[in-house]
Amino acid sequence: MTGLFRRRCAGIVFFFPLFSIAQVHLSMSPAPHSPAIFGEGVISTPGYERDIAISPDGHELLFSVLLPASGFLANMEMHKDAAGTWSAPKVASFSGHYSDLEPAFTADGKKLFFSSNRPVNGDKTKDFDIWFTEKVNGAWTAPKNIGLPVNSAADEYYPSVARNGNLYFTAAHEKGIGHEDIYVCKWKNGKYEEPEVLDTAVNSPMYEFNAFVSPDEDFIIFTSYGRKDDSGRGDLYMSMKDDNGHWKPAKNLALLNSDRLDYCPFVSFDKKILFFTSEKHNLPSTFPGKPATWSQL
Repeated sequence: MTGLFRRRCAGIVFFFPLFSIAQVHLSMSPAPHSPAIFGEGVISTPGYERDIAISPDGHELLFSVLLPASGFLANMEMHKDAAGTWSAPKVASFSGHYSDLEPAFTADGKKLFFSSNRPVNGDKTKDFDIWFTEKVNGAWTAPKNIGLPVNSAADEYYPSVARNGNLYFTAAHEKGIGHEDIYVCKWKNGKYEEPEVLDTAVNSPMYEFNAFVSPDEDFIIFTSYGRKDDSGRGDLYMSMKDDNGHWKPAKNLALLNSDRLDYCPFVSFDKKILFFTSEKHNLPSTFPGKPATWSQL
């Protein structure tokens, strides 16, 4: 479950409890009782979409699009107007040059973290690092590399930021527990402390990645691949904290998982809707009876 594998995975965004057009209607209320495709034909298409982030005020939405032949990824953005109508997706103002993916808002909506292989200096791509951009006068500023000790010579993916500034992310460091693990860099005295790998209530000797942590750090949802109860190519798991602030053993979210890869979780800031990406689909592999038409393809 390397970073390259995750970057090349196709998916459809689901939500659970878009062709180029001027305006879009996206329904998020009420949330369905079982997984349903979100934004079909707009966000979720037969193409390659993955991960999603919605701002705390619910007026801005970002997701990633993958070009499978090259592995290039771009963050897309949409905005909701006062009437509740969404704009059509477009490449985010800070994206489109290098591979950007996995956007994550801070709880105040003033910063957006994401993973990117953009260069720190010059124009040569590097490994994937955590970057951030800030909202100033309604526009995103030029992204900045978050630097040490978060970023390293290895890849860092899928940032998730707690209200207190603690930053969770995925990495495959030599001193980890498994092949790929979830780490946290705690924010203290205006700077990040050294990365800490989450204990075995969350991480295992297998692969753990793409972790969403609630702003209050009371629960974490992530994907793991290779566990005994994994129903396919990777399942969503959830852990909650006990009264002493320790993570409880993670449980498989069987209601949501399929026999394909289910990953990239995101929970709305009001905690009412869970979004995730899945490789499952209902696209036909054959067209018996009548041949396929152009519109069907």
